[in-house]
Amino acid sequence: MQFGPQEDFQDYPRNLEEDRSLCEQAGVDVIFAPPAAEMFGKPAGARLQPAETLIQHSLLTGVVPPPAMTAVLCSKSRPGHFQGVATIVLKLLNLVQPARAYFGQKDAQQLAIIRQLVADFNLPVEIVPCPIVREASGLAMSSRNQYLTAEQKQQASVLYRALQQAEQAFKTGDRTAATAVASFKAETAKVPEVQLEYAELVDPDTLTPLETVEIEGLLAVAARVGSARLIDNIILKNRLPIVAIDGPAGAGKSTVTRQAARSLGLSYLDTGAMYRALTWRALATNTPIGDAPAIAELVNSSYLEYNLDPASFMMKINGEDVTEAIRSLAVTARVSEIAAHPAVRQFMVKQQQQCGKTGGIVAEGRDIGTNVFPDAELKIFLTASVQERARRRHLELKDTGRGDISLAQLEQDIALRDEKDSTRKIAPLRKAADAVEISTDGLAVGEVIDRIIALYKERIGAPSAGSIASN
Repeated sequence: MQFGPQEDFQDYPRNLEEDRSLCEQAGVDVIFAPPAAEMFGKPAGARLQPAETLIQHSLLTGVVPPPAMTAVLCSKSRPGHFQGVATIVLKLLNLVQPARAYFGQKDAQQLAIIRQLVADFNLPVEIVPCPIVREASGLAMSSRNQYLTAEQKQQASVLYRALQQAEQAFKTGDRTAATAVASFKAETAKVPEVQLEYAELVDPDTLTPLETVEIEGLLAVAARVGSARLIDNIILKNRLPIVAIDGPAGAGKSTVTRQAARSLGLSYLDTGAMYRALTWRALATNTPIGDAPAIAELVNSSYLEYNLDPASFMMKINGEDVTEAIRSLAVTARVSEIAAHPAVRQFMVKQQQQCGKTGGIVAEGRDIGTNVFPDAELKIFLTASVQERARRRHLELKDTGRGDISLAQLEQDIALRDEKDSTRKIAPLRKAADAVEISTDGLAVGEVIDRIIALYKERIGAPSAGSIASN
């Protein structure tokens, strides 16, 4: 269903053995590659489970995405394509039942439709967008690139250059679709071998056409080069930059992030404090942290208030100031368990993404660059050895009169926390592919901040003149 009558279904690359080899090298555990008869067939007289009944009905009628999402971009030249995509992805997700599924940003229309599919069918899976991977020329990597000759690949690279030109025009202050599209077309016109099919500016989530970008817009394009049909896109953001700082517990993220925010003139978002606040309330109300329904009820009855001014960060939950109380050992010991609950994750991610809607923040946590703000302009993974983190925590506890816990016990606790954070089912701790790692062993706080400011200047430009505070 994904392939139209005149498309390349018969010729589309099928490299299972090569894929198998690459997967083995990457440490993949399982390959899911059923033949068509197994994927779509069902033995006569076999009893269908409810989800399978839905799938069998869908295979007869097709899963139809919202009409507004299929009235733009690739749908115009590929009628029925996304009906096929939605059908096969729904079947896949029901069969595999994954916690997370990863889809490339290059297929932006597909990504938006799949997210809507998951929401519409209430599927318990997190859809994780993956950044576009490009060849050295800027050409977006695709299976169909193998149809191109070396000369055609160079010609096709104009698509990314044209997208960058449109982005530069956008950054001058003209946020209109007309200017972005005109800038893109002017650049691609320099390479007549590239036959443009469309260039449209739409909302990245709803795919609604935009005339002006208020917060962000998706400039999506398609073109033919030789026999290949290529797509590409870029997100145009009308917001201040976001700096995402991830890393394990005790790496110094809170101190560094707060001071870096002040130096850069940005707001400070301590996402860990949000999870700590909810953990504190669970402990204060004797809510069993392992009881998912009880925690979901706690989430529904909680509201957070926070001041994002790095000079005076404050955290309240249900009106009570817990800025200091959330740093206790009792809270620290249980916060990973709270963070593992899907209801907590969903609540917190929405809160955090709302804080970053207009940008201008330095945010820290465990999955800020990988999950909350995957499109952050600068991502940093701040880390340190277990021994160094235990030493720092021991000194911190001594300074507050709580130094009765041994260094060995702290090392054990931190190692256990690392394991929990990195292996949890939902949004595990990991370094984003495009993050810069900074090990803080042997570095003073000022030296770490200097490195962050240097990276900011290199990636984004001069820091802002003053900080932004919000609640």
